[in-house]
Amino acid sequence: METKPPIPPFTLATATLKVRAAEDAWNTRDPDRVALAYTEDSQWRNRSEFLSGRNAIREFLKRKWAKELDYRLIKELWAFTENRIAVRFAYEWHDDSGHWYRSYGNENWEFDPRGFMARRIASINDLPISEGERKYFWELGIRPLEHPSLSDLGL
Repeated sequence: METKPPIPPFTLATATLKVRAAEDAWNTRDPDRVALAYTEDSQWRNRSEFLSGRNAIREFLKRKWAKELDYRLIKELWAFTENRIAVRFAYEWHDDSGHWYRSYGNENWEFDPRGFMARRIASINDLPISEGERKYFWELGIRPLEHPSLSDLGL
């Protein structure tokens, strides 16, 4: 049976690895790759949108990254239990008019025994920012290890 390590029950070390793996995957902006981290019947709430299933998640991500251009994300572990992880995050992006935003949020994740995410509940707020207020400048893709975290950036 396929697994998606690290698998529950989580420790501080494995929960931290799981969060970074999720951040790295999302920073690829590859809906097919990202969707594979979720169960076939995964349940999502993203802002006011409710999704069910890996295919719906994939389509959602395609729409998201078609709108949120030059997307760069940082996630940080907030808390964890045996099969649940809470994260806080912030990402920067711009729309097709060149207006920049920083989106802040919290996610609650629940994993099945194989390490796939069965539930994701996200609350997100968008803050318009000027280009001069941006804090994320790495090349598109995975955040370099030496780049500051949310806490280091004061976010």
